[in-house]
Amino acid sequence: MLNINKIRQDFPILLQQVYGKPFVYFDNGATTQKPQCVIDAVSKYYTEGNSNIHRGVHYMSQQATVAFENARETVRKFINAPHAHEIIFTRGTTESINLVASSFGKKYIGKGDEVMISAMEHHSNIVPWQMICEERQAVLKVIPFHKNGELDITAFENLISEKTKIIAITHVSNVLGTINPIKEIIKKAHEHNIPVLVDGAQGIAHSSVDVQDLDCDFYCFSGHKVYAPMGIGVLYGKEKYLNAMPPYQGGGEMIQTVTFEKTTYNELPYKFEAGTPNVGDVLGLEAALQYVENIGIENIAIYENELLDYATTELLKMDGIRIIGTAKHKAAVVSFLIDNIHPYDAGTIIDRFGVAVRTGHHCAQPLMDIFEIPGTIRASFAFYNTKEEIDVLIKAIYKVKEMFN
Repeated sequence: MLNINKIRQDFPILLQQVYGKPFVYFDNGATTQKPQCVIDAVSKYYTEGNSNIHRGVHYMSQQATVAFENARETVRKFINAPHAHEIIFTRGTTESINLVASSFGKKYIGKGDEVMISAMEHHSNIVPWQMICEERQAVLKVIPFHKNGELDITAFENLISEKTKIIAITHVSNVLGTINPIKEIIKKAHEHNIPVLVDGAQGIAHSSVDVQDLDCDFYCFSGHKVYAPMGIGVLYGKEKYLNAMPPYQGGGEMIQTVTFEKTTYNELPYKFEAGTPNVGDVLGLEAALQYVENIGIENIAIYENELLDYATTELLKMDGIRIIGTAKHKAAVVSFLIDNIHPYDAGTIIDRFGVAVRTGHHCAQPLMDIFEIPGTIRASFAFYNTKEEIDVLIKAIYKVKEMFN
């Protein structure tokens, strides 16, 4: 059992009020709040250890380098990657996917080839593939999903062809909350020697991720979705692909030698880490992952499922509530509509109760088009949320219905 009251004390932002009411934060799918240990880790670096890394012979640079590479090892252990050099630091999931789309695409995708994604993807796992398909004259294939939000696995299998060069799929839908059967998808793809990229932006904070058990070829996630700072992310890639792929950006750190005639590239992981790295936020990411490990990802998953079940039950007690995404296996995300009220209007009233929810298309416009809706109200939960906070949301929804009916 988690001591939620004790955990909440670790998050200073949760202790304040909004409009004179206790702050209820249900926008964790957009970004999570930061525990004090993460804030302290970033502050300590800039207060006591700020220095550029890898290139300096002086004490401070060497200490910062050691701390940075230790953080890389912490990430490796957190997702059980085989090697630390398979961990690439990026600005977030979006950059990680863009890196793979660009570099993998240049190496492996040609005219008439196919890239496969699903219809529930975030724009960050759609647009980069559209761009590389346009550049390479390739074709983008889309896996449909059933009305309950579960992928159509039969359609997926039928879409695979000898022209399929890569499959890019979300671990957890940021709108529907669906936990996709990515291990099954990866196994089927590998039977055809097709690599798989997993968008783990929404998966990393809600369940244990073991990239060796999944056997995924790439796994991407953002620090700020897992209680770390914004602006730092991770790309895990199997070294056989990372070694073969050309660099994504040119400049410092990713070089081995430079002449005006020719440049040779650095070894992994530095080949994909051009420029001065975001050392402070890497250390913040390390602190966040260690914090999550101390609580236990299994404990987090159990508690968040309780929150999801409670919220879903309470919502369905009300007339006029339509939940978008009812898959059997879901993470702690519930997207819904209230009668015929526009999500933005409803969200504005809910906000006055001190409750932060997300409204709109959630960077998943094609998904909204499938459901023929303008958007949804999304409540996304974390382990510092409570059932009492959900009760406040329900009270706010009753007020919305009262004002519009």
